[in-house]
Amino acid sequence: MVIFDASDDLKDEAGGAIPVAQYVRMSTDHQRYSTANQEAAIAEYASLHGMSIIQTYGDEGKSGLALEGRDSLRRLLKDVESGQARFKAILVYDVSRWGRFQNSDESAHYEYLCTQAGIRVIYVAEPFENDGTPLTTIIKSVKRSMAAEYSRELSTKVFAGQCRLVKLGFHQGGSPGFGLRRCLIDDQRRVKAELTRGEHKSIQTDRVVLVPGPSEEVFIVQRIYRDFIERGLSERDIADALNRSGILTDLGRLWTRGTVHQVLTNEKYIGNNVYNRTSGKLKTPLVRNLPERWVRCEGAFQGVISIEFFKRAREIILARSHRFDDAQMLKMLEELLGRLGTVSGIVIDEQEGMPSSSAYQARFGGLLRAYELIGYRPGRDFRYIEVNRHLRAWRPSVVDKVVATLQRMGGSVSKNPASGLFLINEEWTLCIVLARCEQSPSGTRRWTIRFDEELKPDITVAVRMDSTNQDAHDYYVIPRLDTALWPRKLHEDNQGLIDSYRFDSLEILSELAAREKWEMAL
Repeated sequence: MVIFDASDDLKDEAGGAIPVAQYVRMSTDHQRYSTANQEAAIAEYASLHGMSIIQTYGDEGKSGLALEGRDSLRRLLKDVESGQARFKAILVYDVSRWGRFQNSDESAHYEYLCTQAGIRVIYVAEPFENDGTPLTTIIKSVKRSMAAEYSRELSTKVFAGQCRLVKLGFHQGGSPGFGLRRCLIDDQRRVKAELTRGEHKSIQTDRVVLVPGPSEEVFIVQRIYRDFIERGLSERDIADALNRSGILTDLGRLWTRGTVHQVLTNEKYIGNNVYNRTSGKLKTPLVRNLPERWVRCEGAFQGVISIEFFKRAREIILARSHRFDDAQMLKMLEELLGRLGTVSGIVIDEQEGMPSSSAYQARFGGLLRAYELIGYRPGRDFRYIEVNRHLRAWRPSVVDKVVATLQRMGGSVSKNPASGLFLINEEWTLCIVLARCEQSPSGTRRWTIRFDEELKPDITVAVRMDSTNQDAHDYYVIPRLDTALWPRKLHEDNQGLIDSYRFDSLEILSELAAREKWEMAL
């Protein structure tokens, strides 16, 4: 540690200790950067310079590549810019702990926000004084570039290691998928245990491979292929049949056209290990890679579907797009982009009457090439974000209406702050969800209602938004026992059981406590 009098311009007017804050961050790159070690070095520096640490901001287990996810650094900057901070300087272990931002100007910008507010940032383990001199500025710029380059080099090394393991047949992260499981093996490929969701290997030399899952799940995967190939059912028909049977995906969710399509097109079901189909290194946006960039190991593990069945399913999927020429397919993709403001493989696979994402890949040599032909560069969809922002802002008013209606009729309403569920009359729970309006290729409106599969509220009040997503179109009051039978998407006209729970206003809530119909449903 280099000792210098960095506190001359920070002297407390009363002659006491200088109040400072400390910022510590730990990712997973090296133990020497543990927050305890950082705090010890900062405390020693503060003691030598007559400083008193009055506040600590810590981001543990957080990457330094971006501000996103670093709540403590965000809070620090907010406190500084508000003018309410009671400290005169911020002590940081070194430049890399402030961040490994890939654009060094971003790191400098956050430091500038502090200095502009009259609060200095001091790097206690760096061999320079952060005094704003030209030499210091040059050294800091080099240090920031070195911090960013470290992450880039580490990313390259990690990726190379992952590719080598994939070619050896080992699984490299992600959900195994319905009908498959992750199996832990040692360095001699001896089976140690089956990993459940959330479990990971703890010994560096251990590896993970995929194996067939429970026989009932394998049977369902095989049934999906038979229904698609032999019975000619569409992905949507298969998804609806699975949902009616009460069968959930590996993530405990309802089946959709897209999730069924993934089962029919993912090579892991024939035992192939495929990696790097998508990439998003160093916090960059996720992109789909061209097939020639995929890393493969064929026959890496035991499949649950025959190669012949897989090829037949793929031929059917590709044949569906043959009735469209290139111009038609691109026009449909462009129209989808115009409606939603963004496109992706998952979004494409959810569309009725449109070629699948795999069909676009086969026709144009990859989704990225198809995107380029319609002038689309994958990135953040700000229009979609704006709609979601409005829905989040509008939701409290809906909640207030629901609570007011129930209380007006004499019902008691309390909210669980942890789960967000409402407890009505100390007897049953209620959840409120908003369904965004989407438009199909033909121009008809559709809504997706997502039920809370974990909390399982007794009643779900689903608000269907109008075509502008600015106001409510109508309401559905859905008992828990009926959610398993609910369709994935609602259309403008829904008959039978679905329509019987549709209402034009929230006044129906006033009858919930009195109607035997709801008591029986609960």
